[in-house]
Amino acid sequence: MKQDDIQGAVVFFLFGAITAILSLQMPIGSLRAAGSGLFPLGLGVLLMVLSSAVIVKAFWPAVEEKKEDICAQEEPVSALQVVAYLAIIVATTMLWGTLGYTIVSFLIMLGLLRILGVKQWSLNLTVSLLTAAGSYALFVYALRIPLPKGFLGI
Repeated sequence: MKQDDIQGAVVFFLFGAITAILSLQMPIGSLRAAGSGLFPLGLGVLLMVLSSAVIVKAFWPAVEEKKEDICAQEEPVSALQVVAYLAIIVATTMLWGTLGYTIVSFLIMLGLLRILGVKQWSLNLTVSLLTAAGSYALFVYALRIPLPKGFLGI
């Protein structure tokens, strides 16, 4: 693993820790009545867990990296990829009311995976569909938060 990967993971861990600490200054609430600090707290903790996994993997000698040809690129993210992702975010935000939450979240995930170099369309479609369905189920059924349905009603 490259030294840059470890440094990046440490930076993300610190960012997640700062986010979690600052979110504790806001009301957390509960899952049913979420306060303004619940979402950033969850994101901060998730960021710390994921970056910790990268750090542990870097220093754990028994862990062997098995490379699969899922991602076609090994280079850092280019400026063109960042611009393309921002264009997807802007376009889907403009279509939020028309398309609805489920389709917009599917398109954002599909676009992000494609821009980051995942070439297997079956994997892209599966991950995007599961992400959209899972987040819809979480917000609508578990948390009872109404989401924009769009013209298709989903």
